[in-house]
Amino acid sequence: MAASMKYLQVLLTFHLMMYLTGLHLKEVSKKDMNKYRERVVEMFQHAYDGYLNHAYPYDELRPLTCDGHDTWGSFSLTLIDALDTLAVMGNNSEFQRVASVLVEKAHFDIDVNASVFETNIRVVGGLLSAHLLSKRAGMQLEEGWPCSGPLLRLSEDVARRLLPAFDTATGMPYGTINLRYGVPKGETPVTCTAGVGTFLLEFGALSKLTGDPVYIRTAEKAMQALWVQRSPIGLVGNHINVQTGKWTALDSGIGAGVDSYFEYLVKGAILFQRSDLLEQYKEYAGNIEKYMKHDDWYMWAHMNKGSITLPVFQSLEAFWPGLQSLVGDIDKAMKTLHNYHQVWRQFGATPEFYQLPKAEPQHNREGYPLRPELIESTMYLYRATKDPYLLQVGVDILEAIEAISKTKCGFATIKDVRNHLLDNRMESFFLAETTKYLYLLFDPENFIHNDGSHGDVINTPNGECVIDAGGYIFNTEAHPIDPALLHCCSVEKHESDMILERMHDDLDLLTLLGIKDKVEGHEKEAKTKSDSMKQSAALDEWKTILDAAKLDEHRVNNLLTIDSQNITDTNNGTNKSPEISKLTEKGNTQDGVEKVTNAMLEMLKGALNDYISDITTEPTDNVLLNSTFRPELLTCPAQPFHSRMSLLGEMFIDQR
Repeated sequence: MAASMKYLQVLLTFHLMMYLTGLHLKEVSKKDMNKYRERVVEMFQHAYDGYLNHAYPYDELRPLTCDGHDTWGSFSLTLIDALDTLAVMGNNSEFQRVASVLVEKAHFDIDVNASVFETNIRVVGGLLSAHLLSKRAGMQLEEGWPCSGPLLRLSEDVARRLLPAFDTATGMPYGTINLRYGVPKGETPVTCTAGVGTFLLEFGALSKLTGDPVYIRTAEKAMQALWVQRSPIGLVGNHINVQTGKWTALDSGIGAGVDSYFEYLVKGAILFQRSDLLEQYKEYAGNIEKYMKHDDWYMWAHMNKGSITLPVFQSLEAFWPGLQSLVGDIDKAMKTLHNYHQVWRQFGATPEFYQLPKAEPQHNREGYPLRPELIESTMYLYRATKDPYLLQVGVDILEAIEAISKTKCGFATIKDVRNHLLDNRMESFFLAETTKYLYLLFDPENFIHNDGSHGDVINTPNGECVIDAGGYIFNTEAHPIDPALLHCCSVEKHESDMILERMHDDLDLLTLLGIKDKVEGHEKEAKTKSDSMKQSAALDEWKTILDAAKLDEHRVNNLLTIDSQNITDTNNGTNKSPEISKLTEKGNTQDGVEKVTNAMLEMLKGALNDYISDITTEPTDNVLLNSTFRPELLTCPAQPFHSRMSLLGEMFIDQR
């Protein structure tokens, strides 16, 4: 009972702090936004330079000793992970330099055991995103881009080395792979839920770009296996045996070991237009609300019983409000983010595990490794709401990281948020995610935020494509994917182009617009008018020619009565009429007649052409000739990025 009362007091204290914070928000002006954005660039550059100067070619920087070490696979991980951040921040020259270095030197045929999950989201995702951003960053593109390119080939090479991990009885992957030899001997079949369900974005994008369906089918099979193994109350555990499909850890939550599975259901639904994935997320979300949510906090529950097992907040769970914003659950997201922000304000960081009943970090989980999840959700929600409170959250995060974790050569993990002791590690996601999301929060005009109001048209092997029109989808390592570029290379685009071509051939647009009868009537009237005017027009033109020759009426009558015999006899010099003689007295008679006849025919032809031109350009109420006419059927106004996300969610909401 005492614990429950203390828990209630903690909640009341947080809500009071929330209220007071809301009353004293400092307005963030445009000038302030620019200033904070530049501070983020300086933060990134300090960490990036520290890695290049002290740690490259190792995976990561050790910021206290200013040296490097390999962590996830010995392939210069930070360089790959940070590459698209350079493009987002507009540092195109460095992007070009690093991309060229990777193309020249990177290789993955190495005898190294690597995490299947981490290699996918950081390496496959990082190279894939860099490939898609190559044009924007000013790289020289090979013919066939975006459906081919050196960075794409590197990304596919890594993905293909991960495929043997999925060769299991369930289609769910092992957690570890040797990049040269496959699944290590004796590898445990137990892996986390996120390690099964976090491949669809990267593998799906590869299939769209390369035309090889093996990647997306592999990812889909793994996700479907998780869906089939959900509990009777619609929850999943956090670890599973990939050979038997049996759960080995029954705690269900939205944090560590599970988080990005839910993320990829939503983002996969958006990126690949898969309503079934959204329906799966909605079922999970409903059960999460039912069993795990208490006073805008999300706890851990038994996957079969629904009872609370761990009353904790995990730092990784801070991604959830951002995910909610993508499906339009803004109110829920804002309330939860307020709670998470208060934990940040309490310590200057969010500990890995925060005990809700005690309002303190959990033992041995006191650290903060510069995670991006809170700023990620803050950025998403600010794009959706423009609430100035969210800018203040960003300022708090920026200033705390600068004040607490900066070292002479980088930024260090906070070992304990209570005393701000530091640890000798700077994870690659600090440059891939944390700094990127901070920058995007303070850069409202960034190309990533394009609302669809502009884009770029390129020619590809599959025809014209509109790209860079917004709607970017971030993988769980914050590597952006342009859906339009995937569509450029996809089988679906080829099929839709064929359908449109057939529609174009078969389409009766006049009937569709309800004006066919009017246009056909106009054409019939014009034809009748043309027929009736031909004879009078011909006579008028004859008279014009003869008037020009200054012939009197007598000459006209005589000339018009010349028959074919008269013209034939002139060849022999007989039976010449006086008019013909006079017209041709300085030359051959037949030449003279031909000249007159040809002149008459040319004038007649010109008159008819002028008439045809007149009747096809005269004023008309035909809407097809009205350049300002824009039938709604033929227009498709772009929806802003977050509006599209919201609409996608609402499309499948049960309105009963």
